Amino acid sequence: MNAPLTFAIPKGRILDEALPVMARAGVVPEAAFHDKDNRSLTFACEREDLRLIRVRAFDVATFVAHGAAQLGIVGSDVIEEFDYPDLYAPVDLSIGHCRLCVAEPESGAATPSRASHLRVATKYPNITRRHFEARGIQAECVKLNGAMEIAPALGLAGRIVDLVSSGRTLAENGLIETSTIMQVSARLIANRAAMKTDPRVAALVEAFRRNADSETAA
Repeated sequence: MNAPLTFAIPKGRILDEALPVMARAGVVPEAAFHDKDNRSLTFACEREDLRLIRVRAFDVATFVAHGAAQLGIVGSDVIEEFDYPDLYAPVDLSIGHCRLCVAEPESGAATPSRASHLRVATKYPNITRRHFEARGIQAECVKLNGAMEIAPALGLAGRIVDLVSSGRTLAENGLIETSTIMQVSARLIANRAAMKTDPRVAALVEAFRRNADSETAA
């Protein structure tokens, strides 16, 4: 008998939107998953051949790329940051919409925009470097996993690159968007080898694709 498939889902902002999308494709977690006090990382599903792991978004991509999980859901920002060759992103789920932006103090960045070198606080160093390199600017990236918005005020970096939805948090910290690097949405991802060798993986991908197509048509 085949081992259970592992489906990786992210903690945080995408999760609430992902659950109904998953349910329509037949991926329904056990009741314990919905217990707010449950800190488990692994959960059973209504399908006996499927289990869920709930991890940080960046770790979703790593688990799937390396084959520890066969499928997952993650934002396109994470896919772009890691650019794993073994990661296949076949379906745009049209949830988790936001944008990855450059922001700086409203009063003017500490370093003039004509500079050839900038210090940028971000948890997306690869995307950030590529963005500024394309504009002839060397970006020194200070890696942070959160609290990006206070970096300019504390003198850590003149600019930040971070996800933005409403822009409210930026405004509360005296920052304004100066450019958009990419629009972001959540994607279904699959391990390429598993996609080719396990028909259950291909069937789940097709189920998610059908639902995404029907939602678009509606």
